[in-house]
Amino acid sequence: MGTVAAIGARTDVCGLALAGVDVLVAEEPDAVREAWRTLPDTVGLVILTPEAAEVLGDAATAPQPARPLTVVMPS
Repeated sequence: MGTVAAIGARTDVCGLALAGVDVLVAEEPDAVREAWRTLPDTVGLVILTPEAAEVLGDAATAPQPARPLTVVMPS
C-alpha cells in the first residue's frame, strides 16, 4: 500500500499532516512542478489544491497506470 501526499499552498495542505499525509508545501508554480517531479515512488495517492492541479494540468490528472492516483480538493 502506498503513502498519501498533498501538494499546495501551506494554508491549504498543512492540516492534512495531522492525518498522516506527507505535506509538500508549494506556494509557486515552479515549486508545484518540483514537488510533483520529486514524489517518492511509494506515493500512491496525491491530493492537489485546485491551484496546484491547474499548474500541473494533464501531467497529474490524466489517468495513467504508472503515476499515482490524484484527487483535487474542492475550491
